[in-house]
Amino acid sequence: MIKDIKGLHHVTSMASDARQNNHFFTQTLGLRRVKQTVNFDDPSVYHLYYGDETGSAGTVMTYFPFQDMMLGRPGVGEVGETQFSVPKGTLKYWQDRLLAQGVAGLEQDTVFGANRLRFMGPDGDGLALIESADDARAPWLGDGIPDDVAIRGFAGARFSLHETAATEELLGFMGYQRAGKEGDVTRFIMPDGNGADTIDLAALPQTPFARQGAGSVHHIAFAVDNREKQLEVRKALMDTGYQVTPVIDRDYFWAIYFRTPGGVLFEVATNEPGFNRDEDTAHLGEALKLPGRYEAFRDQIEANLVPLAA
Repeated sequence: MIKDIKGLHHVTSMASDARQNNHFFTQTLGLRRVKQTVNFDDPSVYHLYYGDETGSAGTVMTYFPFQDMMLGRPGVGEVGETQFSVPKGTLKYWQDRLLAQGVAGLEQDTVFGANRLRFMGPDGDGLALIESADDARAPWLGDGIPDDVAIRGFAGARFSLHETAATEELLGFMGYQRAGKEGDVTRFIMPDGNGADTIDLAALPQTPFARQGAGSVHHIAFAVDNREKQLEVRKALMDTGYQVTPVIDRDYFWAIYFRTPGGVLFEVATNEPGFNRDEDTAHLGEALKLPGRYEAFRDQIEANLVPLAA
């Protein structure tokens, strides 16, 4: 069994409009834009990162905003809901705030004993706020949302799957523990994790497969401390039969990827070197940062990107 995974690192999704996406996560949800760079495979597209003050592992939602991209179709084989942690008793604040800003899909319920507010992002993204009484992580407060209600980071994520047995086995191998079941949803928890500790598996045997597009999660990343631990995880996965990519340098972390039995793309990412490797913490996300191989083309790249401030 793998013992080095600490919970979630980040979740990466797709969007249809960079400005709209930036406004929603920084102004509506009050997260910090900790990095603006480009898609390493397509530098005509931003890669935007939102999180806490430093972009700590377990807090960062990232997006590839492909302009005018077709909306995705929700279904199985994907992360159907990305869940953020907020203090206990704050869902009324968030309900009122999101309603006032025209956010769609607002719906309150209770899951595994915690109050949840479900809602949609600008492209129909499946998002939720989950109340937690004991999340001690410090929130980002630079966008005017009070400390006692602000988002702390991820709580976890919910996968939509035809069947869950193979993914349950994989999560157990990765160090997660089965924590309960409600209806067709099975919960797994990472003991002593980084706060973004929960994975829920929803069994939806009659649901069609998802079609990826704007609003869809592209992949979900799990955190390890450093490259040494990452290599140990990679070997353990490969020894178990998974096809894992070589280590890829993403400038702010190193990454490996593999496809799960349920169809979800997993990444294992390092906590090092972090988002302040090329920007002072006080100015994270303010300037466009490019991978070295694209720096010579900066003028052309900047001319093709829509400015984020309207």
